[in-house]
Amino acid sequence: MTQKYSPSELLICLASRVMEDGTTAFIGTGIPMLAASLAQAMHAPNLVPIFEFGGTGAILEKLPLAVGDMRTYNKALAASGICDVMETAQRGFVEFGFLGGAQIDKYGNLNSTVIGDHAHPKVRLPGSGGANDVGSSCWRTIAIMIHDKRRFMEKIDFVTTPGYLTGPGAREEAGLPENTGPYRVVTNLCVMGYDDVSKQMKLLSLNPGVTIEQVIENTGFKLLLADKITENTPPTDEELRILRKEVDPDGLYR
Repeated sequence: MTQKYSPSELLICLASRVMEDGTTAFIGTGIPMLAASLAQAMHAPNLVPIFEFGGTGAILEKLPLAVGDMRTYNKALAASGICDVMETAQRGFVEFGFLGGAQIDKYGNLNSTVIGDHAHPKVRLPGSGGANDVGSSCWRTIAIMIHDKRRFMEKIDFVTTPGYLTGPGAREEAGLPENTGPYRVVTNLCVMGYDDVSKQMKLLSLNPGVTIEQVIENTGFKLLLADKITENTPPTDEELRILRKEVDPDGLYR
């Protein structure tokens, strides 16, 4: 029987399962780091994590504290720099990009810059960092977020990271590579994808104990529903053991 788990632990496990063996993935600070480390230990030993400051292909034996931490270079394939890894993405060699944000809309556009008017914001957020580059160049981007109406909005205050912009064809018109863009949104309530035609966000699966009505209630735009909505498997005992004992024993990010 699965042990009790926190919402953060569920998010980490769900994000980890999306990471595929033998692929390249831009990894950000926090939950993406834990998810990548867990994925390497569980099902994706050949995952190649790429960090913004140049660490490529590190073996995540100890949890990095940030994307420039020396542990992002541990037994790595390469220790280069930010320009090199961003060029790698622009050349089409990075398959996944894991991102967070304060706001997201139905087309997967993300805001991590300001809340309110840009010139006179209510809150100034950390900004893009490499998020714009990741969302512009990686083949598939995955957003990891807390799910409520303040974050899932019809119109976000600022587009830091492009999703499908205004809908079908908009990325290409803006000069971004074809067949790239948002792929999944992993939240504390569910996992969502995007409709192939309209490019709008679509509910795919529910977290344990969550209803479709709860997801809709916490989403500030009309959410499309998949023909068959499944239930996500809770974290297994083995996932929780590795996460708690090996990945983040000090609970720095859990």
